[in-house]
Formats: sequence, C-alpha cells, structure tokens
Amino acid sequence: MSWTLPALSVGEFAPSFEGATRANPHFHFNTVAGRYVVLAFIPDDARRTAALAAFDAQAALFDGQRLAAFFVADGADAQAPPPDRMPGMRWFLDPERTIRKACDQDATAAEWLLFDPSLRLLAREPIEAAGAFFARIRTLPPVSLHAGAPLVAPVLIIPRVFEPALCRRLIDYYEARGGQLSGVMREIGGKTVGVLDSMKHRRDVHIAEPEFRNELRDRLGVGLAPLIRRALQFNPTRLERYLVACYDADEGGYFQPHRDNETMGTAHRRFAVSINLNAEEFEGGDLRFPEFGSRTYRPPTGGAVVFCCSLQHEATPVTRGRRYAFLPFLYDEEGQRIRERNHTFIDNSAVDTARKA
Repeated sequence: MSWTLPALSVGEFAPSFEGATRANPHFHFNTVAGRYVVLAFIPDDARRTAALAAFDAQAALFDGQRLAAFFVADGADAQAPPPDRMPGMRWFLDPERTIRKACDQDATAAEWLLFDPSLRLLAREPIEAAGAFFARIRTLPPVSLHAGAPLVAPVLIIPRVFEPALCRRLIDYYEARGGQLSGVMREIGGKTVGVLDSMKHRRDVHIAEPEFRNELRDRLGVGLAPLIRRALQFNPTRLERYLVACYDADEGGYFQPHRDNETMGTAHRRFAVSINLNAEEFEGGDLRFPEFGSRTYRPPTGGAVVFCCSLQHEATPVTRGRRYAFLPFLYDEEGQRIRERNHTFIDNSAVDTARKA
C-alpha cells in the first residue's frame, strides 16, 4: 500500500485521532497536551534498532510529565511491537495505518515528529537523523516557558453569579440527597454512553424540581449570559444539566484532562460553566487548562469560570475538604439542531435532558 500526502508543516496542530495502545483501545492523542510529545513512525526494518538505541540514550528525559513519546507500529508490525517503556514511552498499535494517514505520513515514511504542549508541530526529522532530533529536545525550555511569554487560558472569570445564600441552598440540596458516582461519556458500539472509569472521581446530584431549575436558569440569564454575549459573541439559549457536583478529598476527587464535546452525544455543547459554591472551604480542586500552561483557576464562591467545551481541561485533585460546584453546559439553537440530529446515537439513560434556557 502506498500514497502520497502533503507533509504536516511546522506550526500546524496535530490532527485529532484515536488509536489503540496496549492499555487503552481508544486512546485520544489530544489528551496528551500540556507536555512536549514525540510521535515516531519507525517501520520494522533495520532502522528500528538504531532508532530505539537513540531513544534509549535519552530515555531519562521522557518522564511522561514534561516529555512523552509515542511510537507507531502499523500494518503487520502492529501485532507485536517492542514493549512499552513507561512512564515516558508507549506504542500505538495501528494495523490499518489510520494514524499515518491522519498525520499525512506516506506509507513507508520513517520520521520523528516533535509537538509542543499545545500540540503544534515544532520539528520533524528523518528517523536516521536521531542525533539532530534529540539535540533539539535537550534544548527545549520548560513547559511553562514554551511560548516565550506567559500563557493565560481563554476563559471568562465572572464573580457573583450566585449569591452566598443560593450557594448554600445548592450544597444543602446535595447533602439532603447524597451524590452518586458520575461517569464520562464514551463512544461504544456506535452509541454515546456514560461509563465509570479512572478518568474521574466525582459524585453528582441532578436537580429535578422545575421551580428550582427556573430560579437557577433566571440567575444565569441575569448574571452570566450578558457577559458571554459581550465577551464571546455567543448567545446561549439552552442549558444542559442542572447538576451539583462534589469532589471529596476523602475519596480523592478529581477529573483528569478531557474535552467536553468529543462524542456524538456531546457535540452540541459550546461552553462549560463551573460555579464554585464554597471556594474557601477546600484545597486543590482547581481548574487547569494544560494547553495553556500549569496555571490554575479558581472562581470565588458564587463565581463562574466559563470556557469553550473544546478546550482540554482538568479538575485537579481535592486535597482537603469538599469542593461543591454547579456545572451546566450552554449551547444555542444550532447546537439544539445538532443534538436532535445525533439523538439516535445517544444512550438516553446516560444523558440529562436539556430545556430552554
């Protein structure tokens, strides 16, 4: 099999692709943003031995935090590549060469690709040029300085969306009912379903009473929507999830890096809202956007962080106390059309119903 494709250029973003690793059959490459990443295409021929030896000489640099490496085994070679070398190197198993095609790689190309923490291509070298490639890696600045200037995530911080009394009512509502462990949305068998896995540990309560929902919707309409329209030129007309969440330090509450709109059942989401209900009562539990550095974001009690659902983000582990938060998604009429169109791909037992906002 052969094909000719235009090469991925320096400065271009890595394509969004899913591949199988030994530990995860549905590993999303875009989840590794926030560190330097090497992606290596090394055919199973004489070049592999030299390439792996060159990597071994620099393996101490690959800690999985500042720097990680993914080697691609494709075609027939995908059956039995060499072992992973954790924490900093693992193999993608790509029998159909879908990763090659996604990365504009010819069928027989053998290259090193280096991506920055926002997953833009920094450098590419033939596999034989390992010396020059790893020399470049040894001179990389710290992750926090990779842009040459301080980075700030493109988020809105909006204080005083909810008054303290409303925040306390929401916490009391949660405590009166007790939270249930919540999952993440996955594409399984052509359906978007909620699953429990190690990506997240959080307990949620969904608000059922129409009167309380209306009150919350009205507060968001007054304290949140006008600034979203002004700053983001987006008119939120619909709201998904009236949900109070709890990240508990005793249970190691956290949510690993993810994006909120990558399945058919979540593609309609446009902006996520995170409103802290008790910001002074816990440690840890802040938002981080790895594509934009290690800085964390914590709105005050009653205040919101608003951000695009396509941004990678995480909730860092709560290390003391409990973090309570109100966590809706916003979308508009175009998003509603997308949701209706994708309805047949959704496991309705796993997705909260939306209503007019």
